[in-house]
Amino acid sequence: MLLVVGLGNPGNKYNNNRHNIGFMAVDEIVRRHNFTGPKSRFQALTYDGRLGGEKVLILKPQTFMNLSGQAVSEAARFYKIPPEDIFVFHDELDIPAAKIKFKTGGGHAGHNGLRNIDQHMGKNYHRIRMGIGHPGDKDRVHGHVLGDFAKADRDWLAPLLDAAAHAAPALADQSGETRGAKFLNEVGLRLKPNNK
Repeated sequence: MLLVVGLGNPGNKYNNNRHNIGFMAVDEIVRRHNFTGPKSRFQALTYDGRLGGEKVLILKPQTFMNLSGQAVSEAARFYKIPPEDIFVFHDELDIPAAKIKFKTGGGHAGHNGLRNIDQHMGKNYHRIRMGIGHPGDKDRVHGHVLGDFAKADRDWLAPLLDAAAHAAPALADQSGETRGAKFLNEVGLRLKPNNK
């Protein structure tokens, strides 16, 4: 069983924040792959379904970003899901907008949601880092992260979310190529211009 987590803040006023791109990504996976839910448990909204034949629990913590690790660790413990089967979608300031990267372990780069997961779970889970770009000045970071996506951002945001949802079954693929490389390859193919 896989645990796929989207990070964000609960409540309508945060729906379109850059910080909520993790929620947006898993919402698109839920929609595209016909997951059932939501159920309210583990201090989160959960959705059940399958990706690539593998049973998957999607989790949207409702604890606010800084306490995300509580929900993730509760669900992981309940289902005995090891870190190598946990995938966390989150916003990443240090990656240009519209880009996506995959990383296992490592630092949290100041991301409070990841910092809290690290405290509860250790660092050996997978991160799907969705670029929101940097405002260029550290004094503007807080407003940028908690600000809403601009109308112009929709031109890259919708295709990126679509590509991530399309590629999500690669996260369940255990054959040869690493799941991260396969996922990124599928995303790249989907985002190529004129790709059918």
